[in-house]
Amino acid sequence: MKRAFIITGVMTGLIALAATRLPAAPDSAIILSGTAGTTLAQEQQALRAARRQSDEARDRSARLEQQASLARDEAEQARRRAAALAARIQQAEADIEAARARIAIIARMQRAQTARLAAKQEPVVRLTAALQMMARRPLALALVQPGSIADAVHMRAVLGQILPVIEQRTAGLRAELEASRALRATAQQAADALAQAQGDRQQRQAALAALEAQKRVAARDYRANAGLESERALALSEKARDIGDLMDRLEEAGDVRDRLAALSGPLLRPARPDEAAAPAPERARADSGPPPYRLPVLGQLVTGMGEVNDGGVRSRGLTLVTRPGAQAIAPTAGRVAFAGPYRDYGQILIIDHGQGWTTLITGLHRVTAQVGDTVRQGDPVGVTGAERPAITVELRRNGRPVDIVPLVGLG
Repeated sequence: MKRAFIITGVMTGLIALAATRLPAAPDSAIILSGTAGTTLAQEQQALRAARRQSDEARDRSARLEQQASLARDEAEQARRRAAALAARIQQAEADIEAARARIAIIARMQRAQTARLAAKQEPVVRLTAALQMMARRPLALALVQPGSIADAVHMRAVLGQILPVIEQRTAGLRAELEASRALRATAQQAADALAQAQGDRQQRQAALAALEAQKRVAARDYRANAGLESERALALSEKARDIGDLMDRLEEAGDVRDRLAALSGPLLRPARPDEAAAPAPERARADSGPPPYRLPVLGQLVTGMGEVNDGGVRSRGLTLVTRPGAQAIAPTAGRVAFAGPYRDYGQILIIDHGQGWTTLITGLHRVTAQVGDTVRQGDPVGVTGAERPAITVELRRNGRPVDIVPLVGLG
């Protein structure tokens, strides 16, 4: 009875192993079955976007560092170094996102690999168990037990015929095991890259904080005259009905300031007033195109221009969800018209770019720029908060919202 059970187990294992088909390479539909929330295509797109952002930030930082080395003025060198460090921080943030996307893809592949291994291992385990039971029988018992010699000869013939099939199927299993080990090694590399990017980000943030402290000390004399302008901006914010009204008031104040700065000095009385030419009329502001623009933070776009939120309010800009403590930079050159808290918008920043162009950034946790600062594209201006904050950026031209998507190539 025991002999029949063993032979039956061996034959069952052989039949199951021979009937097992090598599964084809998994396609995206198979892999997607194990993950909820995101698809493989989305994760791959996120990985490509993060790598592209990292390359762009690295190239931008290299250019700024080269400009800093060529600058002769100490203040200009510090400014360029700060912008280069901000670009390096954004590069590290993009590297973190790339590493996380890569880890998600590898985890998805590992889940599919585990399912394939489980399907292949079952018949092999059953065959191994039956063969182990046969191997434990004493040789003398096999000789004296009736029918055992005939059974052994029969089993040897069966094994001789099925052995090539066993080798073929187990070769596929060995290949799957090798692929599983390769995936584990790749996952470890991705984890190491994530840890390296996080460490680089912390080091660069500390270096930028130290450099900004040096800049504040160097600009101490300038700050003595910036207090009045900051107070005027706060007074305008108290009078404004909403954030749109605040931007209009700041834009009007900026226009007045630009016109006053463009005025020439006092004119001498002409010798013959009756022959003096009439003063030239004030020239209208030139109609220029949009300034070169870049998103102030790296993140995931969650709200586009014109979309209506749950409260029924139509968006006038873009909203991006960023990493905690993400670095914010000036999207283009301009002059800081407002910097600080404003009602329920958190810390906001308004930059006047001239020619009627203004940028509004809301949702910041900390603003490092101050009213009156002249910023260039890429200069650090603030930091986002914790728990993946949402940052909204609006671009306006003479009070009218402008779609940012074509300017930054998101379309």
